[in-house]
Amino acid sequence: MTTGLQLSRRFYESLVAPIIARALPQLSYAAARLGDGSEVLGFDTEMSADHNYGPTVQIILDAADVAHADVLMAALDAQLPERFEDWTIRFESVGRHVRADGWLTSDHGVELMTLEALLRRQVGAGLGPWSNADWLRFPEQRLLTLIAGAVFRDDGGQLADLRQRLDYFPRDVRLLRLATEWDAIGEERAFVGRTGELGDALGSRVIGSRLVEHLMRIAFLVERRYAPYPKWFGSAFARLDSAAVLQPLLAEALEAADWQQREAAIARAAEQLAQLQLEHGIPGAVPPRIASYFTRPFQVINADAIAAGLRGAITDPMLRQLPVGGIDQLTGMVPILTAPEQARRLIAALVPDQPGE
Repeated sequence: MTTGLQLSRRFYESLVAPIIARALPQLSYAAARLGDGSEVLGFDTEMSADHNYGPTVQIILDAADVAHADVLMAALDAQLPERFEDWTIRFESVGRHVRADGWLTSDHGVELMTLEALLRRQVGAGLGPWSNADWLRFPEQRLLTLIAGAVFRDDGGQLADLRQRLDYFPRDVRLLRLATEWDAIGEERAFVGRTGELGDALGSRVIGSRLVEHLMRIAFLVERRYAPYPKWFGSAFARLDSAAVLQPLLAEALEAADWQQREAAIARAAEQLAQLQLEHGIPGAVPPRIASYFTRPFQVINADAIAAGLRGAITDPMLRQLPVGGIDQLTGMVPILTAPEQARRLIAALVPDQPGE
């Protein structure tokens, strides 16, 4: 099938670019398909087409050219057809009639914006520079919407520069996020066996699934890849280099017939990840060790030591003392992760002396 990115590129090249060239021939701009949508991440299928899907392009203007946005949108409104390659380009039910500072949309798939407006909508920040405290409030899934997708044109290269700056977390933020995941594993690593030993098979499975998610998130962090939101989490994980080794172990943990098998699979997967941290040269990485949990018959990884090593390598004293490395490690609630101001307020409670945007 034709992917959404391919469709949007043809839409831009065949219709949108010529309209812009006629309306404002000297205009310098960028054109891309970024933001929300399965097609931005490359996960769209035929099922994706049933809502909020079709030819879409973001036109990114210099701040000095925002004054031309109304003229340009009027030309697009007047000249764009109702359909392109049998796809509607009118989205009246989506409510795209937004007029905000640096942002203008209509009832079709072309949006006009500045880079700063794009950033503020997706992560609630300006063009920077960003402090480590700022990075704490940027959810991975929102950062991914800015560096995934496709760029069709980039006069001046400002969009490419921004995407490069957003490519991944700063060193210390990445270390804190890794330490946070290992801390979480350390808190619950023995519970797979403890619940199972009590005959609570369901509880053991629930704990096991929680640990599997933490391990998957560590894999993303080790490979410097942003994790998408839950619908695409497993699909994106399967694309990681480490998935070939980790997927069978994690599947075994989720499908295990008893707690002993589940615990062993989780321990082996954790051991593989700790070893990967060493191989990737991650600062503060500690060799893995599987041992009994105190005197109990549960085999667990030395998660506490691994987390402590990573935390000890953090150079920013403010970050080193924080309990979590990001808003999406504090909560998984969609109304928070997709509302930048809510995320900022929650992180400000952890770092109260840091100025907001």
